[in-house]
Amino acid sequence: MALTEVSSNKSFGGFQKVYSHESKVLGCVMKFGIYIPPQAEDKKVPVIYWLSGLTCSESNFIEKAGAQKYASEHGIIIVNPDTSPRGLNIPGDSDSWDFGVGAGFYLNATQELWKNNYKMYDYISKEVLDLVNSNFNADPTKQSITGHSMGGHGALILALKNPGLFKSVSAFAPICNPIVCPWGIKAFTGYLGPKETGNWEDWDATELVKKYNGPPLELFIDQGTSDQFLSQLNPDNLVEVCKTSGVRVIYKQRDGYNHSYFFIASFIGEHIEYHAKYLK
Repeated sequence: MALTEVSSNKSFGGFQKVYSHESKVLGCVMKFGIYIPPQAEDKKVPVIYWLSGLTCSESNFIEKAGAQKYASEHGIIIVNPDTSPRGLNIPGDSDSWDFGVGAGFYLNATQELWKNNYKMYDYISKEVLDLVNSNFNADPTKQSITGHSMGGHGALILALKNPGLFKSVSAFAPICNPIVCPWGIKAFTGYLGPKETGNWEDWDATELVKKYNGPPLELFIDQGTSDQFLSQLNPDNLVEVCKTSGVRVIYKQRDGYNHSYFFIASFIGEHIEYHAKYLK
């Protein structure tokens, strides 16, 4: 699959690049960021996938998280895809910030208007992984996943729905129980249909933990105590379910931090170090 280099900037001995490609899964041109550490010049290296939150594109993480330094130190590729299809002009896809463009929720839509293109789950789990493993010096046996907010939700469900695919998973302020919060209810109703028939539980980390059956898994959840969206995130619901499910959880509450990239940048080094332990 052809990749077009959009930008390339040297950073901490490696290169922060952005590529575009024609997505067969989503039916549009997509972009993703990839940091390639200097160690990848002569050997295969592990990969961390970062999933961004509502309204974000591939650029937010690249410009605000400060991850390149730590990725270079640990010799890890970091890939950050976009958050939804772009440029399709589906009726209603740009009417609100929390649904449609910039708000793909990392699921596979089943409802008319959305089902042919809004398949971010398949895009991440199949197409993006294949692109990275085919075009870069990435070790497909050593990959982890993380993300923020809607992207934290995406990271959790991708790990829980694909046992063994990722060596580790972490999330900053994830939407932990979307079937009970306004953001999730709006998105799931639009993409999946009514709760009674839409299999909402299949895309909810708190529900997926209850039936997880795979290799031992630990969830690393990072949450700011001054997060202005805490009522949407419901981390306590997920932590409580983990206690009786056999899925381990690390839950760190960061005093005074909010939902912004200032929070992410403060602890991204700790997350990369956490994943590095599993990847090496």
